[in-house]
Amino acid sequence: MAENTFPQALFAEALGTAILVFIGVGSVPATLIVGGDAPFTMAQLGMISLAFATAVIAMVHTIGHVSGCQINPAVTLALAATGRMPWRQVPGYVAAQLVGAAVGAGAIVAVLGHKAVDVGLGIAAYTPSVGMGQAFTAEAIGTFLLVLVVFGAIDKRAPQGFAGLAIGLAVFAIIIPIAPATGASINPARTFGPMFTGQLFGGTVHWEQFSVYVIAEIAGGLAAAAVYHLVATTRRAVSEAPQQVEGALS
Repeated sequence: MAENTFPQALFAEALGTAILVFIGVGSVPATLIVGGDAPFTMAQLGMISLAFATAVIAMVHTIGHVSGCQINPAVTLALAATGRMPWRQVPGYVAAQLVGAAVGAGAIVAVLGHKAVDVGLGIAAYTPSVGMGQAFTAEAIGTFLLVLVVFGAIDKRAPQGFAGLAIGLAVFAIIIPIAPATGASINPARTFGPMFTGQLFGGTVHWEQFSVYVIAEIAGGLAAAAVYHLVATTRRAVSEAPQQVEGALS
């Protein structure tokens, strides 16, 4: 069976991340523009969460068979750290995801105009009342939960054909408690794209918060990979290694 080329996979990652940002992040300024000066409600947060979830589900089924539909550097690094993808592919994947996120944010401005920038462009940020420590914790926990679900959903022992739904619903659920603290980025590319594009169009960007988001998201993803390995590695897989060593020495 023929496989897609690495450039095709990179293009798919860029495209998928762009669509995730355009639909998911784009739902934030769209909601604020439509709502005007009305107070932000839980119903609106639910619609934004649903936009992210449906974008993820759609992309998993659209490009999952081409690139794996990682569309998140935290997922890519976690997969590489556990040997599920070669480290040599990581720079290309991450670069494609970052470019795609910036393109997706640019598409938001192209569709909604400068009003999208005026209302924040969906840039993830935390307020002084939240603080760095709380923001770090929120993003780390949110990304941990997301990557944990990703690892479980793509496990060959998991029910087949439901990975997109499981991951999408996880995104929906995670955003609800995390968004009030940090905007629930849980994705370094999603963090970067709107910030970069917002800067280009003269928006307010708190670059000093960028490292807090990225470090927390990567740490949360790596922790999830370690925990999943701990709880999901089978006894047979663990016991086979010593037997192979004994056989080699006999």
